[in-house]
Amino acid sequence: MHDPYSFNPSHSPYEDTITGIPTVSLEPDPALPAGDPVNPIAAQMLPETVCRHFRMMPVSYDGQTLVLAMADPSDAMAQNVAFALTSDPLEVVLAPAHQIDAAIDRVYGGLGHAAGLGGMVDPERARVAGQGDLPGGTVVAPGRLGEILVGRGLITEEDLAEALEIQEETGSRIGEILYYEGKIREGDLAAALADQLRVPLVDLDGIEPSPEAMSMVPEALQREGRCVPLDVDDEALYVAITDPLDDETYEAIRELTDLRIRSYMVTRSDLDGLLRRVHLEEHVRAARTELLTRFPEDCANRVLSSGQRVFFISFLLLVLVGFVLSPLNTGIALVVLCVTIYMLASLYKFKLFYDSFGRRQEFDFTPSEVAEIDDREVPRYTILVPLFREAAVVPRLTENLTKLDYPKAKLEILLLCEEEDDTTIDAIIEAGLPPYFQLLVVPDSQPKTKPKACNYGIQQATGKFVVIFDAEDQPDPDQLKKVLLAWERSEDNVVCVQCKLNYFNTEQNLLTRFFSTEYALWFDLLLPGLDASGAPIPLGGTSNHFNREALVELGAWDPFNVTEDADLGLRLHKAGYKTVMLNSTTLEEANSQLQNWINQRSRWVKGYFQTYLVHMRHPIRLMREIGFSAWWSFQFIVGGTIIFVLNPIFWILTTIWLFTQSGLIEDLFPGFVYYAASLQLFVGNFVFTYLSVAGSMQRGLFHLVRYALFSPIYWGLMSIGAWKGFYQLFTKPFYWEKTEHGLDAGDH
Repeated sequence: MHDPYSFNPSHSPYEDTITGIPTVSLEPDPALPAGDPVNPIAAQMLPETVCRHFRMMPVSYDGQTLVLAMADPSDAMAQNVAFALTSDPLEVVLAPAHQIDAAIDRVYGGLGHAAGLGGMVDPERARVAGQGDLPGGTVVAPGRLGEILVGRGLITEEDLAEALEIQEETGSRIGEILYYEGKIREGDLAAALADQLRVPLVDLDGIEPSPEAMSMVPEALQREGRCVPLDVDDEALYVAITDPLDDETYEAIRELTDLRIRSYMVTRSDLDGLLRRVHLEEHVRAARTELLTRFPEDCANRVLSSGQRVFFISFLLLVLVGFVLSPLNTGIALVVLCVTIYMLASLYKFKLFYDSFGRRQEFDFTPSEVAEIDDREVPRYTILVPLFREAAVVPRLTENLTKLDYPKAKLEILLLCEEEDDTTIDAIIEAGLPPYFQLLVVPDSQPKTKPKACNYGIQQATGKFVVIFDAEDQPDPDQLKKVLLAWERSEDNVVCVQCKLNYFNTEQNLLTRFFSTEYALWFDLLLPGLDASGAPIPLGGTSNHFNREALVELGAWDPFNVTEDADLGLRLHKAGYKTVMLNSTTLEEANSQLQNWINQRSRWVKGYFQTYLVHMRHPIRLMREIGFSAWWSFQFIVGGTIIFVLNPIFWILTTIWLFTQSGLIEDLFPGFVYYAASLQLFVGNFVFTYLSVAGSMQRGLFHLVRYALFSPIYWGLMSIGAWKGFYQLFTKPFYWEKTEHGLDAGDH
């Protein structure tokens, strides 16, 4: 991080007067990044009276070492007093006495009290830093944070020792560690920090920031810098911030406003609450319309484009005219078209099966490789968990996510609940979750979908990387670290890592066994095959990890698409980005109730139809964007979903012919068509059954092989869900069929 208050003694116009002591200038200089060489937050670490008496001034502080400018660096008593008051290592520099006097007047003249906010903050609600009282009324002097907290009885010596060990391993700040480990309350920690840094601690409850001040700092900087501008006058911008030592944020604000900054410390929860309140309408609007506004042709807000309406109406009219003029030939033509689709889709998926073994590219890391990761170097990670009517699985959710092997101070878990879902909200509040879990209530608006909730959540996210988990998910504990290794060893255009999915309740009943064989086929054969062939990868709805910056650049998720994952996979590919597969598994709950399964399947099929129609609005343009091979892959993988709608039609025709030997049906399958259809019947069924068996064996689910042999039964259920989804595509295109969880009888 660049420090705008760092010094370069070689640029000083003054000569060293004491050997080995660098000389600095404390004169304000517009050429400096911060405008003033004295960091006002560091300056508050010593009382004004002490600075004036000894003619010294703290000018910079990096969290460990205090840079102290002195008129007389040989004054050992002054250094001893400074060390006693701060307990921090000192780096002494020389500065002219008149510059130190001017800096004291300049810095201490206006930084201190909340009353400086033009009366906005009630002085009774603003603790002035340095005035925190110990039990018994003793005023505490600044010192190391851990010592302050122990001295106030807020933590024990054992708590501090444990936190120091974690700090050694992770490099996190001691206060963050104590808070995220649940050793101290946020308010107590903030009060101690404010006293240590000598900045005012302000309560934001009921405060309405000045619109003029808010307009001076972009929402993105407020979110990333954890700050909010409260007021502005002719001399300064008054800013509440969670980290008064964040020089990077101060520098960014100064570059935008060209104003001096008066800082006030605030708790993270207070600041987050204020930011969400003042930016509520903006966040809701962005969650609903960001993609539609920026990339309207990639949004599923309408089922058919005008061009597609013309095409499908023309096709239907052509078929109707054909049936009027030559019904038999028209019927034969449609049968030929369908048989061709079947055959090509079967052959393509068999090719993917071959590619998944011949050129397997998924990442796979050993425990020893994961253990070599330095926790001090890992970035902040955000987990988004969209929830709707999930109160029953909140305890399981907490248990699963707390097992993740990742520094808690660098982990942010956002629980996204719909405003109307009081039951789940209450369950989360009553669960008393660790501080790195945050409840985000998604304001009521349409469409009411998972991707819209995720869009709302990503606007609050602060992690470099972000991942989606569902309420019942059980990710491998080392999954986040394996993803970091995958990114480290990937090309620069990789912005998504897709992990594998399977089920923890495989053995619950026949339906869950079928479902598990399907997932093994999809995540262990077909997706790796797509990865190996360089084709677009339809993402899974969970355990996809993103580079947050790239995801936001793309417009995030389509709130109108009910399989936002598949859609996003193609949009990533169109933008020139790449998705890679990682051999890390997240276990989910397989649907064990038939109606619940049909509801879920209908949503998946409807979403694949949406995705196909959106990206085929301009088929030639799509081919140019993703290439000829990827275009055909999209036709078979996403467009091929139509097969589940066609299946019952041919099953019915076959059944009628078997029982009636109808001549009409025989006429629909003349010589070459009959042989092609018969070949497809055997080849297609063999290919898909074989792939189901191979997927189960590849995953190591050998006990499911015998169930995979009966996959055609499962395909019948798929077609029921497909027809429901096809119907809803035109009647309720954006309706989210809720999947009920917690039906696994604790089988996890």
